[in-house]
Amino acid sequence: MQSILVKDLMIPLKDYATVSQDATLHEAVKALKEAQQEFDQSSYRHRAILVYDADGKIVGKLSQLDVLKALEPKYEDVFNPEGMDRYGINADHIRKMIRELGLLKPPLDDICRIAADIRVKNIMYSPTEAEYVPDTATLSEAVLLLVAGHHQSLLVTREKEIVGIIRLTDVFEKVSDLISTCKIS
Repeated sequence: MQSILVKDLMIPLKDYATVSQDATLHEAVKALKEAQQEFDQSSYRHRAILVYDADGKIVGKLSQLDVLKALEPKYEDVFNPEGMDRYGINADHIRKMIRELGLLKPPLDDICRIAADIRVKNIMYSPTEAEYVPDTATLSEAVLLLVAGHHQSLLVTREKEIVGIIRLTDVFEKVSDLISTCKIS
């Protein structure tokens, strides 16, 4: 079997949702919606927005979770990013905190104004070195990086320039295709 390379599965940067780091959350969500409408509907839809700087270089990601967390600034103060269940906090406790702290009520009532006031650079995630993969890397290397880092996607590079993104959903689809065509004797 011929090696499957990252460049065979990646989505080129031009086909992915991107915004300037100076864009508002409103503009970022709009860019994501537009990219999803233009993207091949037989594929999984985009779940993140790539953020570029003034030089056009990709400097961050904005996930669906980042967007939702940005609508309520109190989340960072209340919720531990490592998961609340390991500390014995269950769904009932979370509902009680939402009621007592008034989480989400005003933001969702005034969501348009809030989204227009939030700058992407203040909420984006800056990828670590382990989230970059060369376009010449094999599918196996991409799987290892995705699994080891619990990532939803990796930024694909060619000569230190980001040229695309490879998503967990696309990697999983390829791996599941390979498994389903196995001939087991």
